[in-house]
Amino acid sequence: MPVAVVTDSTAYLPPELVRAHRLTVVPLTVVLNGAEGLEGVETRPDDAARALGARRVSVSTSRPAPEQFGQTYRRLLAEGADAVLSVHLSAELSGTVEGARAAAAELGDDRVAVVDSRSAGMGIGFPALAAAAAAERGAHLPEVRDAALAAVHRTTIFFYVDTLEFLRRGGRINAAEALLGTALSVKPIMHMVDGAIAVRDKVRTASRGVARLTDLAVAAAGDGEVDLAVHHLAAPHRAEQLLDALRGRLGDRVRDTYLTEAGAVVAAHAGPGLASVVVHRRPT
Repeated sequence: MPVAVVTDSTAYLPPELVRAHRLTVVPLTVVLNGAEGLEGVETRPDDAARALGARRVSVSTSRPAPEQFGQTYRRLLAEGADAVLSVHLSAELSGTVEGARAAAAELGDDRVAVVDSRSAGMGIGFPALAAAAAAERGAHLPEVRDAALAAVHRTTIFFYVDTLEFLRRGGRINAAEALLGTALSVKPIMHMVDGAIAVRDKVRTASRGVARLTDLAVAAAGDGEVDLAVHHLAAPHRAEQLLDALRGRLGDRVRDTYLTEAGAVVAAHAGPGLASVVVHRRPT
């Protein structure tokens, strides 16, 4: 392919898709009680879930260093790629995009382009897959970048968390500050607004959370064909229930579906019980 596609570990792409589309995944770092580990390589989702359940264990995350991206880009170009398209976690949530752009600038040419997905999970994954599909057709960097950006605009994410506490600790809910305090006992439905996390709705029970996620995802799907991704953290039954409900509501308009456990980076900020749905509207 003339263009190599890079993403990061918070896309939570199924491994078979990474292999099939020759994607390169740069891992973020998770720090559990002072011990660093690369997400998906050295640190697994259940590691973070166990740590979050232990009140005295600190959990934090950090972006890849610009040099890590630089090494990746140089390697791909040296291996024969004409250019690189790099799709990453929202800049409102992480410095990952900033690090990727710094590395691209250091190369001193226009062979690397960086796209801010304005999202997380398969909200990154679907644009990365769209870019890879364009690259597989032989498209050059501008067209591959346009394919990723178009997929960003066709992708919507909603997620349920059992508590806002973990998002509050990580400073990831600035748009929802007014809802904190006593509202921490509320089970919120979140979405992305201009790349940042905001409260979309509030429910009182987990079952209502799954039902409300289903309603919102169906509305976001519109009338056309869609791909769906469901993520969870230590809640596989909840995720399966959500995906079954969506298939039942959307019927034969559902094309590809993916169900994966969220990794340690999202786990650190969302907490166990997370259920998320990503709706990718296929182009008409």
